[in-house]
Amino acid sequence: MAFEGFTREALQFLADLAANNERAWFAPRKADYERLLKHPLEALCVELGERFAEREIPLVADPARSPFRIYRDTRFSRDKSPYKPYVSASFPWRDGGPGGYSGGYFSLRPGEIYLGGGMYHPEASVLAAWRAVVAGRPAVVHAALDDPGFVGAFGHVGGERLKRTPAGFPADHPDAELLKLKDVTFSRQLADADALSDRLPDILADGFVAAMPVLRLLAGLVDGQAAPGA
Repeated sequence: MAFEGFTREALQFLADLAANNERAWFAPRKADYERLLKHPLEALCVELGERFAEREIPLVADPARSPFRIYRDTRFSRDKSPYKPYVSASFPWRDGGPGGYSGGYFSLRPGEIYLGGGMYHPEASVLAAWRAVVAGRPAVVHAALDDPGFVGAFGHVGGERLKRTPAGFPADHPDAELLKLKDVTFSRQLADADALSDRLPDILADGFVAAMPVLRLLAGLVDGQAAPGA
């Protein structure tokens, strides 16, 4: 199945799901979900994987493993809605990345379509490595974060932050806001026209090329390439 773009009908399905998030509504429409969203997302992953190979982008797009399930894990949540009102996929760094958390991401929801990436809720050791490189090799960090291509595409990294500078670092550290990060993520909103286009694989690949300086920095946290003194 070639990727031909998502459809207005697919976006409407997600809007209807958000308004009727219950098994009694979804079950008789599961075939519609698969036709409109599941299968096109898998086709997108196939074509994006081809773009990654052609352009030597070290991310993995796998139609079996990249898409997230639409079913929510409600075991520890007060929100017992059984389904996510969006579809999404992750594209991990080819050689693992820090703790398996870093890489690219795509999400499709009416009015909120975006590509992004970084590392989300990394393990404590990876977060410690991030803070070490921020403090020990700030020039390396800022070369990636201030790369013109990255800034032009995504602006700046963000994520959940501590209220105070973490222990061991002065409150007035020049990169205190980077040290406070608990996630290191970035994103860019896409238009409906992007998601409806058969050019979406190229649009995503272009975005991940722009993100490479930051993704390489984060991937280096694991293998020591970005470690202080490396």
